[in-house]
Amino acid sequence: MNMLLRWCFFALLVRPLVYVLLGINVRHWERLPPSGPAIIVANHNSHLDTLILMALMPLKLLPRLRPVAAADYFMRNPLRAWFATRIIGIIPVARACRRGNPLAECFKALEHGDILIVFPEGSRGNPEETAGAFKRGIQLLAKKYPDVPASPVFLHGVGKVLPKGEALLVPFFCDIFVGEPIAYRSEGDGFLDTLRGALNALAAGGSFPPWR
Repeated sequence: MNMLLRWCFFALLVRPLVYVLLGINVRHWERLPPSGPAIIVANHNSHLDTLILMALMPLKLLPRLRPVAAADYFMRNPLRAWFATRIIGIIPVARACRRGNPLAECFKALEHGDILIVFPEGSRGNPEETAGAFKRGIQLLAKKYPDVPASPVFLHGVGKVLPKGEALLVPFFCDIFVGEPIAYRSEGDGFLDTLRGALNALAAGGSFPPWR
């Protein structure tokens, strides 16, 4: 039942919103992972980031798409928690975990062949800025599964559509840049710097004027 509701939500609401109301331009769509296990790593400016990234993937992959999100935000309200976990399919991660491994469910998802969607900045940044400092979670994931590719994705324009702190959508064209997958096995301890550099290089490639 939950999977049917998820399919209806994305097929009948999210995808028309993304492709018709907003409009998107995707560069190197073919670089997105065709199957799991894999990790999509993106900058984070809006709550729409997750829905847009999921809308880029084929509907048949919906059961495998697992956005990683902050438990302290999504799990504090029962209705929001149900919708986030059952319809969106998030993996809630505690940002201040005092016991156990906060990434345990992410490990299980990769072992199950899922595609994680990770925002390594940890929280929403300022609209249309390049990626800020990364948290170590993405490096821990990649180090444990060094053969799993991480695909950097830079989203531009989404921060204007639904900025942080706003509740109403503003129709605005969005550009999405997909980089070459990066494997921890080849990057080692320089993985975080390489990943952040790849995201910022994608941002620079757009040659957009400053956001106002």
